Amino acid sequence: PLSFSAAELVRAAPSPLRPYLHLMRLHQPAGTWLLYLPCTWSIGLAAEPGCLPDWHMLSLFGVGAVLMRGAGCTINDLWDRNYDKQVARTAGRPLAAGEISTFQSFVFLGGQLSLALCVLLCLNYYSIILGAASLSLVVTYPLMKRITYWPQLVLGLTFNWGALLGWSAIQGSCEWSVCLPLYFAGVMWTLVYDTIYAHQDKRDDIIIGVKSTALKFKEDTKQWLSGFSTAMVSGLCVAGMNCDQTFPYYSAVAAVGAHLAHQIYTLDIDKPEDCWKKFASNRTVGVLLFIGIVLGNL
Repeated sequence: PLSFSAAELVRAAPSPLRPYLHLMRLHQPAGTWLLYLPCTWSIGLAAEPGCLPDWHMLSLFGVGAVLMRGAGCTINDLWDRNYDKQVARTAGRPLAAGEISTFQSFVFLGGQLSLALCVLLCLNYYSIILGAASLSLVVTYPLMKRITYWPQLVLGLTFNWGALLGWSAIQGSCEWSVCLPLYFAGVMWTLVYDTIYAHQDKRDDIIIGVKSTALKFKEDTKQWLSGFSTAMVSGLCVAGMNCDQTFPYYSAVAAVGAHLAHQIYTLDIDKPEDCWKKFASNRTVGVLLFIGIVLGNL
C-alpha cells in the first residue's frame, strides 16, 4: 500500500543513501518535531496581534530543524559508537553496525552543518549570533551522560534554543520577559519526555556505565515528572501573560497540562514499548500549544 511515512520514504531510498538517512534518524521524525515545535511557539508568539505566524520563517525553521537534528544525531553516534554496540536498541545504527565509516560520518556531518549554516544566514544578524551560540551545546550534549545523571537537562537547553531564536528571527532581538519563561517551559518539557525515553535503556545503561535521569529518579520518576510538568505549565502561563495572550492560549496550556498528567499517570516505566509510545505522544503536546498560540493571537 502507498505510504508517505518517513520510515517508508527512507526504505524507498537508494541503498547507498539509506545508512546516511538512518544516521540522521530521518526514519524516526519524533525527535525532529520535538526540536521544531519550540521554534513554532516562539514564532507564533512573536507575530503581530491578529496575524498568523510568518509561514516563511516556519518553513525555514522546519528545514533547519531537520538538518540540526540530523547533525546532532550524527555527533551523538560518533561519540557513542562503542557504547551503541553494547545496547540492543542501538546496535543496528549505521556507525555501530559498520555500515559507514567514521570518516564518512564526519564528511556527512560537515555537509549537514554547512546546509544548516545557509539556513541560519537567512536570518538577521542578532539571530545568526544567537543561533551559532547553540553549537557548543549540540557538540557537548552527548558527553554529558558520561559525567552527570542530568544529561536530559543539557538536552533541554539544546533542544529548546528555538524558543529564543524564533522570536529574534521575527523581532530582531529577544523579549526576555517572554522568551526566558518560554525557554524554561521547553526545558522542563524535555526533562519530562526524555526521562521517559531514557527508561527504555536503563538496564543497558547500568551495564555499560552511562547515566540518565531515569537512573537517578528510579521509582520516584512520576513525582519528578509531575514537578517538571507543573513547572512547564507555570512557565507557559508567565510567557503568555507577558505578551498579552488571550483565552485560546490558556485553554491550550490547560490541554497541555491535562495531556501530561494523563501521560504520567498511565506511564509504565518498566515497559520500553510504553515508554516509546508516551515519548512519541509529546508531539501532540507541542502541536496543541502551537494551535493555542495561533488562535490566541488571532
